[in-house]
Amino acid sequence: MLDFATARRVLIEAARPIERPVACRLDDGLNRVLADDVRALADSPPSDVSTLDGYAIARTDLAPEGETCLRVTQRIVAGATGQALRPGEAARIFTGATMPAGADAIVAQESATRRDDQVMFNARPAPFEDVRRQGDDFHAGQTLLTRGTRLRPVHLGLLASAGISQLIVQEPLRVALLTSGDEVIAPGHPLRPGCIYNANAALLHSLLLHMGCHISHQAHLPDDFAATRQTLAQLAESCDVILTSGGVSVGEEDHIKAAVESLGRIDLWTVRMKPGKPLAFGHLGATPFIGLPGNPVSGFATFVLFARPFLLKRMGAQVPDLRPLSFPAAFGTTRTSARREFARGRITPEQRIELYSDQGSGILSSLAWAEVLVELPEQTLIEPGDAVNVHLLSELLA
Repeated sequence: MLDFATARRVLIEAARPIERPVACRLDDGLNRVLADDVRALADSPPSDVSTLDGYAIARTDLAPEGETCLRVTQRIVAGATGQALRPGEAARIFTGATMPAGADAIVAQESATRRDDQVMFNARPAPFEDVRRQGDDFHAGQTLLTRGTRLRPVHLGLLASAGISQLIVQEPLRVALLTSGDEVIAPGHPLRPGCIYNANAALLHSLLLHMGCHISHQAHLPDDFAATRQTLAQLAESCDVILTSGGVSVGEEDHIKAAVESLGRIDLWTVRMKPGKPLAFGHLGATPFIGLPGNPVSGFATFVLFARPFLLKRMGAQVPDLRPLSFPAAFGTTRTSARREFARGRITPEQRIELYSDQGSGILSSLAWAEVLVELPEQTLIEPGDAVNVHLLSELLA
């Protein structure tokens, strides 16, 4: 059994990125992974522009002291191009409009008085005050995003602002998703005595789609060794990763781990953490296999902490390090554990951490309630007010 940090490192280091670059429209780029650096096609902004409504002036026309009076000769709105200013002239200008040649400052409309074609003001703006300079955000040819970036909405907006409409990205990772157990019933069917509904299929399916994977095959395995072995053998030839739920513990009806061992090898089994001890990792030929625990909370915890970074690296994406935040505890513990625990918690209005009342590995309502996973170190009692590390679920799922 490996400790949490070692197991996570082993799994991530074992991931081998897949190179399958394809062309992609910008509009279809969400969650795709860049296969190459992307450079800007144009400056942003493409010219000097006003940041407010007012008057574009040349500072050389400012009166030596007191009030300046200039003749307004043109009106420039966003999307239009004005004429060059001549001495003694000003241009009425609006937010986002291109500065006319010869202008080097803006006088806000609130600081000016307009009479017919004359504008008067006492303001003495600094050079290019309230002007957004050409290329202030980025210049043509500048690298905007690097290879391995998994595209989020803000990335797509940035690329659009640079005039980019086509991307080269990695083909989505093909993941086979298998749940297991004769006692597990698909929602929408009558619930037989002794059975439960299949929460893991919906949970893991959504988690995979959310990160940009393609679910190439999804099925539910019976508690049967031969059927499990046959399915795994077939999938190993047609997908990039096999992800399973349940069947990797020590029960007599846990057949997935044994089936993998009969076809390939198990490289890692069990982690000193709670929930999520029975995590398995191995290979069926060249195809990686990740076996998550069957309890839904255990499956979620091991997915976000182990499977997700492995899949990100496999799909060619950059894998961020865990970045825990520290908060004072609003709770205390009464026992220690030999395993590192990841409890479901929330940040209170007082900026302290509270825990869900029931931390059982089958209590899915704790995940729906939680904002953070609270890291409780091995062999450590927590007193109210002690600093605890927490992992934001929003970051673990970003």
